[in-house]
Amino acid sequence: MPNAALATLILLASAAAANAQQDVAVGASGATIGALASQGYEIKAAAQNGSRYVVFMQKDTSAYACEFVNTTQTQCRQIN
Repeated sequence: MPNAALATLILLASAAAANAQQDVAVGASGATIGALASQGYEIKAAAQNGSRYVVFMQKDTSAYACEFVNTTQTQCRQIN
């Protein structure tokens, strides 16, 4: 079942990336999963935190932790 949840997150993040309308500079706080995905960041892991997920995204040596509620409510912070 956890694999199904992760697959769902990946699918939703991909859809959000396709609909992302804001450009986010690398290193900016408050980025969204969709904006990061559109810049080439990949989902590396996800962990359930209550009714939400924490999604970890990485591109080269830059990484973000994102609180994922749904495709319109995400917030990411750089962690490195």
